[in-house]
Amino acid sequence: MIQNIKMIAKRILPLVIYEFLTRVYNQLCWLVDIRGVKSRKIFLKLKDKHKGGRCFIIGNGPSLNDMDLSLLKNEITIGMNRIYLLFPKLGFSTNYYIAVNGLVVEQCASEIEDVDSIKFVSWLTRRHVKSESDCFYINDPTGGHKIKFSKNPMYKTYFDSTVTFASMQLAYWMGFEEVILIGVDHNFVTKGENDKKITSQGDDLNHFDPSYFGKGFQWQLPNLDRSEISYHLAKFEFEKNGRKILDATVGGKLNIFDKVDYKDLF
Repeated sequence: MIQNIKMIAKRILPLVIYEFLTRVYNQLCWLVDIRGVKSRKIFLKLKDKHKGGRCFIIGNGPSLNDMDLSLLKNEITIGMNRIYLLFPKLGFSTNYYIAVNGLVVEQCASEIEDVDSIKFVSWLTRRHVKSESDCFYINDPTGGHKIKFSKNPMYKTYFDSTVTFASMQLAYWMGFEEVILIGVDHNFVTKGENDKKITSQGDDLNHFDPSYFGKGFQWQLPNLDRSEISYHLAKFEFEKNGRKILDATVGGKLNIFDKVDYKDLF
C-alpha cells in the first residue's frame, strides 16, 4: 500500500517536493514506529558503554589478508557490510556490525539477519531486514546527502559516502577513547564515476574476498574524495574531545589519521 502511494507520488510530484515529503515521512516513522523506538532504547544503553576503551573498526580491503586477525579475538570490534564472510576464518564475530548502503542491505538481507553481533542498518532499508532478527536501525535525516558528524545517534547518524564514517560516530557515542582502523585500504582497482551503480562482471579485487561483490552483485563505485572530507571531520571531533583515531591498515592509501604498526598494538 505505502509503496504504491510512493510510486504514484513520484510520478505526479516535482522531484524536489517528492524528496522533501519522503524525508518528512521517514522522520515521522523513525519517531513513532516501534522499530525506531526499540533502536533508540539500545542506543541509550550503549551511551559511553566503552568509555575510555579502544576499538577496532574493520574495513573490507584486501589488506586484511595480510594481517593476523586472530589478535582481535579479545578486542572490541566494529565490522561493516559483508565482513561476516570473514567470520568463519576468524572464528569469532565482530561485537558490532553496521551496514547503511541500500544496495548492500537489499541484496544481503538474509545474511545480515544471521550475523551474530549487535547489528545496525539504515532506517531507510527497514523493509528489507526484520527487526525481530535482533537488528537495530540508525537514521540519517538527510538520506546520506550531507557531511555532518553526529554525537547523538539516538536521533541522527550521518552516512555520507562511507559506512566507515557512520561507524566512527557510533564509536564516539559509545565512548571509545581510541579507535583503530584496519582494512581501510582507501584504494579501489575498479575505476569509474563516483557513486555510479554498476554490476560486477567477475571476481571482486577490491575487497578481502573475491565473492564480496562477486559476479552479478550490484554496488556503487566509491567517492574517495568525499570520504576524505568525512574522515577529516571525524578526526577533528575526536581530537577536540581528547580522543583519537589511528590507522593501522597495512599498506593503506589513506593519509588523514596517524599511522601505527598493527603488530605493535598488542
